[in-house]
Amino acid sequence: MNGSGSGRGRRIVLWRHGQTAWNLERRFQGSTDIALTEAGVGQARRAARLLASLKPDAIVASDLQRAADTAAELAAITGLEVAHDAGLRETYAGAWQGLTHEEIVGQYGEQYAAWKRGEPVRRGGGELETEVADRAAPVVLGHADKLPGNGTLVVVSHGGTIRTTIGRLLGLESHHWEGLGGLSNCCWSVLGEGARGWRLLEHNAGTLPEPVLGDDT
Repeated sequence: MNGSGSGRGRRIVLWRHGQTAWNLERRFQGSTDIALTEAGVGQARRAARLLASLKPDAIVASDLQRAADTAAELAAITGLEVAHDAGLRETYAGAWQGLTHEEIVGQYGEQYAAWKRGEPVRRGGGELETEVADRAAPVVLGHADKLPGNGTLVVVSHGGTIRTTIGRLLGLESHHWEGLGGLSNCCWSVLGEGARGWRLLEHNAGTLPEPVLGDDT
């Protein structure tokens, strides 16, 4: 893994949950509590075996079932306790939740286009991306602060929340966050501690590239 050979600094692994039925249907989940599919559980188990090799020091996860169950697969291998935090939930998107991608574009086309342009948009009357970062980034940093000098934190969350958190931790202006591509199910990104703050070492890692199915597309 990039940056791991130096043995310096803390690492944050931001791991997206496994596949859900709504991912397959391209249905916006947001804060709706949707379970993993059987395939999603399998994805989590395969990814957990890889992530366990990093010898993580701590695991924190969204309390939504799809993230909590993904985190449980890594906990089962490592023996670590999982801390659950509602601050890591996916973006609340109001009226968009439960709609397919096509329904959103058809009913909220202007709102969708503005979001994709990087404008501050309350999708479906829900949260701004900056508000998601406001609640999620402090959770991540709070747990990272408890790590030993070269420790590794695994954060199990959701595509949109991970992207906004990465953007905030890298110090990027919010209109640039769209430049960070989405994460495929059970893939992860890695931030490492550098001399001037957090650096993006890997993005959407874990498998050969797969389609990104989820709210962040």
